[in-house]
Amino acid sequence: MITGGKVLLTQDISSRTSWTVSLASAQTSTFILIPPSQQPALYVDLIALGLDPTTLSQQGLLSAIGADWQRTTTDNPLNARHGYQIGVHAEQAGRVLPSTFNYFALSTDARYFAPIGKNLVIANRLLLGNIRAAGNNLAEVPFSKKYFLGGATSLRGWGRYEVSPLSSTGLPIGGNTMFSFSTEGRAVLKGKLGGVLFADAGNVWTDLQAVKFGQLRYDVGVGLRYSTPVGPIRLDWGYQLNPIPGLQVNGQPQTRQWRLHFSIGQAY
Repeated sequence: MITGGKVLLTQDISSRTSWTVSLASAQTSTFILIPPSQQPALYVDLIALGLDPTTLSQQGLLSAIGADWQRTTTDNPLNARHGYQIGVHAEQAGRVLPSTFNYFALSTDARYFAPIGKNLVIANRLLLGNIRAAGNNLAEVPFSKKYFLGGATSLRGWGRYEVSPLSSTGLPIGGNTMFSFSTEGRAVLKGKLGGVLFADAGNVWTDLQAVKFGQLRYDVGVGLRYSTPVGPIRLDWGYQLNPIPGLQVNGQPQTRQWRLHFSIGQAY
């Protein structure tokens, strides 16, 4: 059970730039009883619900002050051809507010789109994030705030939530520091049908001190796009160039080095 609320104040500085401040407080108290035999199959669903799959629970009071700044010059929010977009988010939990958790988080999402002729766009995305736990105590950061990569919008060679530090049994458990970079060429093939070639790189670490860029995970892939009024229908196939040793998927050692993703809207 989650009870709480969030208040936001947003100001448009211009038609392209805005900022938001927020105050949020929520009490979480959730426990799920699942037979051990079913836990591996439900692992991804538990993470999506903000629950720690290793304990099947999430509890505590999370109160935080947030600030966001965003600027965009893109021509189309659903399928940009040129321009850039930058978003920065800062969040302080605890400290001056009553809260079970105490941390400071800072992240950014930067995108750049460059057209080459009429039928080709080079799209790039950079994601950076770090959560600093008070007193370097990792328990000060709730599981629901941990970083994971993988899936249709980041490292596409892996499935959702598959890229992060691993437990002793090979299960992704999330981390406090994240880096990801993606680039893709989007070409019009015929009419509303398009094709994509992409490459992704990134990883998640326990904290900032653990970052080693020699540990980045890489993938490459191809995709198809079909334009619709609500954004392109997207099918991507990604291949891992350097699989994660010891990773468990659905309770089994990972053996498949590719993933297939179907969704609506561009990856970024």
